[in-house]
Amino acid sequence: MTTSGTAGGISAALTSFAGPARPYQGGDPYADYRAAAELPFGHLPDLADRRLGGAVTAANDEFFAERENLLVPGPACFDPERFGHKGKVMDGWETRRRRGPSAAHPYPADDDHDWALVRLGVPGVVRGLVVDTAHFRGNHPQAVSVEAAALPGTPSPEELSADGVRWTVLVPRTPVGGHAANAFAVDHPHHCTHLRLKQYPDGGIARFRVHGEPVPDPAWLTALGTVDVAALENGGLVEDASDRFYSSPLGTVLPGRSRRMDDGWETRRRRDRGHDWVRYRLAGQSLLRAVEIDTGCLKGNAAGWAALSARDAAAGGEWTELLPLTRLRPDSVHRFPLPAHPVATHLRLDIHPDGGIARLRVHGTLTEEGVRALEKRWDGGGA
Repeated sequence: MTTSGTAGGISAALTSFAGPARPYQGGDPYADYRAAAELPFGHLPDLADRRLGGAVTAANDEFFAERENLLVPGPACFDPERFGHKGKVMDGWETRRRRGPSAAHPYPADDDHDWALVRLGVPGVVRGLVVDTAHFRGNHPQAVSVEAAALPGTPSPEELSADGVRWTVLVPRTPVGGHAANAFAVDHPHHCTHLRLKQYPDGGIARFRVHGEPVPDPAWLTALGTVDVAALENGGLVEDASDRFYSSPLGTVLPGRSRRMDDGWETRRRRDRGHDWVRYRLAGQSLLRAVEIDTGCLKGNAAGWAALSARDAAAGGEWTELLPLTRLRPDSVHRFPLPAHPVATHLRLDIHPDGGIARLRVHGTLTEEGVRALEKRWDGGGA
């Protein structure tokens, strides 16, 4: 595997957690878990999310625990009594202990490491990484590194490992702590499609999160024509929201219909006279044709009313009402054609007074200006 000699512009670890955590003492296994209070990139979606199509396509070793666990949604679980035929069952990716070549040299070489290849569910610009070693206390890696590549299509692990593939360092070899959320801010302007996670010399990692901004292939969206320009997989992004108490508004732009109440966006109960809202950045400047507001699985807590506004930031436009305040039904899909076909880069969903929305679908077509701007982002010329 070849690697480019230049780093991608990385910051140091946001919080340094040194060495192993104490052995498990009983009770809540997360009681002594080490993590930063807040991550500057934590509001951005996980580009490696399995729901978007992310996958761990290969690993050199997964003797104790499968590589696929790295991308499982939600925190890692720990059962102190669970053992299997290979030893302790861990919710993460864990490799066997490395040894040297002989009794005279029993220790692994300095550069010995294990690796896993991660395919992002949607291409994008990485803004932050979390290498989570939850529950790996004395069996976590001593250090990790992360590299990125951008390849078209769906390359095999062998193609990704071939000579000539350009890998750019996002995180150089850096010490990490056990039972901790080891977080790294990344400053690299180019989109990537695959990451290579290395752990030195061996050990276990519970979860791997890749926070960033989606940058879909403009040629694909152009070929499709009318698409959901708010969808995360097509480059849509939640920019801000009034409330994220029960679940994140990122859920409203995930693929498919919601399967559970917490699979969308739900706010706390308001006790004032205000209302809640979400602001979206669309895939690019688009001609909007229709919208869907889905309250699936939200029955006693769906939003009561909703309104939509749009803005074309590319033309310096102001917010314009698309849909006046409209009554919503619980657990239902509401469809609204937009006969005027407004042009917009941003959308704002207002719900009154509070509650939940499962999905928002915004069907539209990228304008010529929208395609040009997306091509610039795809080529690394803008965020």
